[in-house]
Amino acid sequence: MTLRASKRLKQFEKLFIQHSTTFKVLVIWVVWDVAPLHSVHPLGPNAAAFTTVECPLTRSLITSFESFIYFFICFTCAEKGLPQPPTITQQSPKNYIVDPRENIVIRCEAKGKPQPRFSWTRNGTHFDVEKDPKVTMRPGSGTLLIDISGEKAEAYEGVYQCMATNEHGTALSNNMVIRQSRSPLWSKERNEPVLVQEGAPLVLQCRPPAGLPPPVIFWMDNNFQRLRQDERVSQALNGDLYFSNLKVQDTRSDYICYARFPHTQTIQQKQPITVKVLSSNPVGERRPSFVVPTGASSSKMVLRGDVLEMECIAEGLPTPSITWRKEGGDLDSSRTSFKNFHKTLRIVSVTEADAGVYRCTASNHLGSVHHVITVTVRAAPYWVKAPKNLVLSPKETGVITCQATGDPKPDITWLINGILIANAPEDPSRKVEGDSLTFTDVQTGSSAVYQCNASNEYGYLLANSFINVLAEPPRILTAPDKVYQVITNTAAFLDCASFGSPVPKITWFKDGQNSALAGDRYEMHENGTLEIRAVLKLNSGRYTCMAMNALGNRENHVYLEVKEPTRILMQPEYKVVQRNRDVVFECKAKHDPTLVTVMTWLKDNEELPEDERLMVGADSLTINDVTEGDEGTYTCIVNTTLDQDSASARLTVVGTQQPDPPKDLELTDQRERSVQLTWIPGDDHNSPIRKFIIQYEDALHHPGIWKNLTEVPGTKTTAYLKLSPYVSYTFRVLAVNEVGFSKPSTPSRQYITKPAAPDENPSEVQGAGNEHNNLIISWKPLTGFQSNGPGLQYNVSWRQKDVEKDWTSVTVANVSKFVVSGTPTFVPYELMVRALNDFGSAPEPRVVIGYSGEDLPTAAPDGVQVLVQSSTLAEVRWEPIPLRTVRGRLNGYNVYYWKERSLHGHHTKHHKEQRVLTFSGNRTHGKLPGLEPFSRYALNVRVVNGKGEGPASSRQQFETPEGVPGLPVFLEVIKPTLDSLTLEWGPPSERNGILTGYTLKYQTLNGTELGQLKEISLDSNQTTVTLLNLKYSTRYRFSLSANTAKGEGPAATREAVTIVDEGVNRPLASRPFLPAFGNVSSSVREDGAVVSWEYWGPDKNLYVEYIVENSKEDWKKELVNGSQSYLIKGLKAGMSYRVRVVAKDQSDVTVHSTEELLVTLPAMASRQVDIATQGWFIGLMCAIALLILVLLIVCFIRRNKGGKYPVKEKEDAHADPEIQPMKDDDGTFGEYSDTEDHKPLKGSRTPSNGTVKKDDSDDSLVDYGEGGDVQFNEDGSFIGQYSGRKERDTAEGNESSEAPSPVNAMNSFV
Repeated sequence: MTLRASKRLKQFEKLFIQHSTTFKVLVIWVVWDVAPLHSVHPLGPNAAAFTTVECPLTRSLITSFESFIYFFICFTCAEKGLPQPPTITQQSPKNYIVDPRENIVIRCEAKGKPQPRFSWTRNGTHFDVEKDPKVTMRPGSGTLLIDISGEKAEAYEGVYQCMATNEHGTALSNNMVIRQSRSPLWSKERNEPVLVQEGAPLVLQCRPPAGLPPPVIFWMDNNFQRLRQDERVSQALNGDLYFSNLKVQDTRSDYICYARFPHTQTIQQKQPITVKVLSSNPVGERRPSFVVPTGASSSKMVLRGDVLEMECIAEGLPTPSITWRKEGGDLDSSRTSFKNFHKTLRIVSVTEADAGVYRCTASNHLGSVHHVITVTVRAAPYWVKAPKNLVLSPKETGVITCQATGDPKPDITWLINGILIANAPEDPSRKVEGDSLTFTDVQTGSSAVYQCNASNEYGYLLANSFINVLAEPPRILTAPDKVYQVITNTAAFLDCASFGSPVPKITWFKDGQNSALAGDRYEMHENGTLEIRAVLKLNSGRYTCMAMNALGNRENHVYLEVKEPTRILMQPEYKVVQRNRDVVFECKAKHDPTLVTVMTWLKDNEELPEDERLMVGADSLTINDVTEGDEGTYTCIVNTTLDQDSASARLTVVGTQQPDPPKDLELTDQRERSVQLTWIPGDDHNSPIRKFIIQYEDALHHPGIWKNLTEVPGTKTTAYLKLSPYVSYTFRVLAVNEVGFSKPSTPSRQYITKPAAPDENPSEVQGAGNEHNNLIISWKPLTGFQSNGPGLQYNVSWRQKDVEKDWTSVTVANVSKFVVSGTPTFVPYELMVRALNDFGSAPEPRVVIGYSGEDLPTAAPDGVQVLVQSSTLAEVRWEPIPLRTVRGRLNGYNVYYWKERSLHGHHTKHHKEQRVLTFSGNRTHGKLPGLEPFSRYALNVRVVNGKGEGPASSRQQFETPEGVPGLPVFLEVIKPTLDSLTLEWGPPSERNGILTGYTLKYQTLNGTELGQLKEISLDSNQTTVTLLNLKYSTRYRFSLSANTAKGEGPAATREAVTIVDEGVNRPLASRPFLPAFGNVSSSVREDGAVVSWEYWGPDKNLYVEYIVENSKEDWKKELVNGSQSYLIKGLKAGMSYRVRVVAKDQSDVTVHSTEELLVTLPAMASRQVDIATQGWFIGLMCAIALLILVLLIVCFIRRNKGGKYPVKEKEDAHADPEIQPMKDDDGTFGEYSDTEDHKPLKGSRTPSNGTVKKDDSDDSLVDYGEGGDVQFNEDGSFIGQYSGRKERDTAEGNESSEAPSPVNAMNSFV
């Protein structure tokens, strides 16, 4: 087919989208082969048979039938009809089974211009419809109506074919095989009872009568109930019922096979079969063997596109299970399924890839058996490329292609107007080349219908395609001035549907421009549609399409408007609401202002129910008085005419009550270390249960105490619990929902686990000494849960590493450490701690390395040297000490250093604190930062281990060099005159060397402009200078810095103005706040607080100011001129004060201040009489002591005579059988010992309420409720009058004894 002809076949794409009204128009019906709409343009390859009708231009005109789609395309300006060869539009299926009770309708519809005539063949010969009074043909149609009243349908069975003919050609329908459906009766038979032994296999045959189509088979009983089928009993594909092995309960007398015939909707039944299973000589267990299919292998052929079903049914005892696999490949899960309890493998839409070898395996615990099925796939003909209609203009060339394949490969036969092309008159413009027909230099009047027949032994394909020769100028079918509205960043499709022969060429222009649109953003489709990718606002405007061919041209204008997208800004949120509350879902969106939005709410993807409780607002949905029925997913949809956006949120409605407690607790699968607990949940009151909490009580060790064991999700009602030995368990379950916890369930029955040896050893084993000659071996003791039985002890073993071969061991009670004495200082030991109880020992413990105790180092570092690197930094070096003198773990070296004095020739008045720097590890050098320049320092070095520091090294002295001096204390301008200024300053407080002089720099300052800088050098002992010959009323800037041999220090600055009034001695500007105070401290005395300081400033008006801390009052001040300390009196005891020292000028303006000090005065004890020395008090105490002694004697006598304490009376009154009598030998209660531990289950956690029951305790008044913690049952009653015990004192429960040791170690226990 030529490119021009191919384009003509696709020239009306999207025409139906462009129109929505009804016109008086010219109708073109088009036919082409079915293909995905996204790959083939909606307008077909050929236009034909035009007629004037009224039709709505919508997609509803599109219908489909078998391999063709028919479009009825309407367009305006029709002036004359165009010829079209016939086209078959509807026909009956190839295999047509009819109901013998109804008339036969054989469909054949066709279109063409002029209207086609119809004729039929039956069994290959002409069928004269007019001669048979029972057969009529619908007017204007080829459909046959056969009246079979009074006749048998069999008389009209056969192969029918329809032909539609007009002056332009003949189209053929498929061969339609007409057969009547049949549902024959079941042959009468008498079924004898089937007697078979238990365990044997059995097959009950159905053998229904053959029908057309085949019947559907199923087995039922006398009550019309389907028989239960499973892996043991199942129905085969042929309808037989197979038993892999029989059971006594299979005995019954109503095994009935039914056959349902679908076309006639009749059901027939076979005579009931009686089966009696005998148990006198049952058949034993055996390996599987296949019943269907038989043998080790079989083969199966299937056609492409059909359904492949393979089955393997096996007998055996126990019942075999069936598995499938494909040799050398995997099964396609999208097309493969397993039916009939995995006995049938079903593959739909079979392809050539499904051919191969399949293996089914039947297995039970006695063995397995295999069967191999070889599948061959054949194929009836199917289209690779079906022929398409062809519209050509005179002198053009085109090709009709008919590509089909199959297995075996089909034969291609061509016909023209229903006649074999070999028998038709020769046409020089037509050439047959295998599966193609080529047309060259066609002429008007050569239109015809060609048939392509592709056939093999499994079927055939027949397709009609016509060639229509037309000459037509272009016609644009898209409505003029159409407006397209699209959203930003989406694609725009501007249609230009046209028709013409030859095919018109489409060109697009924008806004009247002369150049055609081109570029990456534009794509021209074959049907003339212009696609603009990712449109922007600038793409809006008028577009013009022009259709041109050799016979003329036409143009059309359309408009494009680009809109902003619709977006939901505030999405509805997930809500969990209690019943009877209100809930609001918000949904706010933005959109293009020229578009109108409509907000719609859905519930579970359906419209909201009619309910006055649901209120839809402009941007929200409110649900009042929420009920359980309101639960679901709510979706907000914001629509415009162009786009939409949506967002969803879930509403969960919960109840307002806690769940009811679980019930019917049951213990199953009971083992030594585990048990399975099941229960039935209580009512959740419409608040789903989130989880279940399982708790336990240990009645053997801690009765009345419930602890959390584990949690399971609320969807489960069973839990597998791991248990600990030597525990008496009782379980209960609590349910938790959104509201809270349920009450506990009724406890389960008691379950007692047996004692066992420990499963694990103590953790955190370590060894370290606290003295130079001992080793403390410590560990984390096992809990009661871990001890697994009574008599928990520990076997402690040790030996010196790489020195001793034999272990020294000792068994100790339930303690947490053991001390080995007489050990060498800081040597490694190998340690082991093993747990054991009355039932055995734990597994072999791992070996841990520990060290005996450390001692202070005996040596000091030698070779200490100091390298001064700058005026503030020095480096210290030393030689490491021998490791044997460290006598422990080397932690590092401490360098102690302090300033001895300044090098200005006088000692420092105030003692400088000694500082220390620690250098970790085996270091041999370190740096000392932050030193003061021009000072003498001293230092020493000491080694550090875990015990402490060793002796100090020899004292080393070093001196720091000079540095640059600090800032002058102050800089002031005094005695200003018309042409002179006098400067006064204070030497820097931090000289950092010997002052060599001062540098004064000054210059005029006029706004932002600076004058010439002048510099003067001044002597070091000079503190004032007068500058003469200055300019009148001029501002100057001064900077003054001190100098040492090291260089010039920072400068103090000041600005001043020469003035007229010489009576003013000082400028109004305040002095700069330069450091003037130092070494400020405070101390507290009985009569007040003492504040000390140093001051270097020029101002002599010094004050001490103070105020109560956090007070808003004004500061109190006291004048302290000429001193460097002051006692503040009248302060209140127990109060805190903020204190500072300030210097003020003559104007009482503060120019210098110290940092604030916080001074706290201690509270004074009031003078009271010591009553301990008063006689009346001594006498009263003696009387009380005597009275207590008498009471103790009376109690002792009553006890020996059998008297009872109040608790004893309680005990006798209740006569609780669980309370055991005291043992006479150790004073403890029966069945209890000091080694008993609190034993929770494995994986348990301490209850959230933190309840911990006291362990063993001595017999004391506290245990009987006198001031101690008392345990109560859930109903508040007193429990355990004698069961609460504290751990005995170590000294009492563990007397010291001398354990064997190679170093005669003294052993102590903690």
